[in-house]
Amino acid sequence: MKKLILMALLFPSFLFAQNTKQDSIWIPLKSFIGTWKGEGVGEPGNGKYERSYQFILNKKFIEVKNKSIYPPSKDHPNGEVHEDVGYISYDKARKTFVLRQFHIEGFVNQYKLESISQDGNTLVFVSEAIENIPDGYRARETYQFGSEKEFTEVFELAEPGKGFELYSKVTLSR
Repeated sequence: MKKLILMALLFPSFLFAQNTKQDSIWIPLKSFIGTWKGEGVGEPGNGKYERSYQFILNKKFIEVKNKSIYPPSKDHPNGEVHEDVGYISYDKARKTFVLRQFHIEGFVNQYKLESISQDGNTLVFVSEAIENIPDGYRARETYQFGSEKEFTEVFELAEPGKGFELYSKVTLSR
């Protein structure tokens, strides 16, 4: 009877420890989880953004869905809609996060988490590879959390042999 009571007391702790280990991998990115809306400015113009981050496949990945809507402009008289889907994984061998984005225009970007600020509020991903764009281009995504309910994303591109230049800056909130 004592063994049964002991097991009943310890079993929930055992389950919690297993979940905690898996969940602890995602602590640096947990702030992203949820649905976000916002506005941005940049190369494509002023736009409205919808974004969601969710755990998928038994918390092995974070799926990112993005939709950006830009009003009519000289280059795009009917406006423009950009969509991409991304997946963040944890690369155990390199002990870092990898973000892969698949864009409606046919670009595929693979980023590696380059840095996290000491306070955990700023994350920087730098491209390792970009498909369907001339060789030598690089991209950088910087995420700055102001609170649990708001973050800013700065997307920068660098032409071959040049430094990063702002492409878009978006502020998203829950």
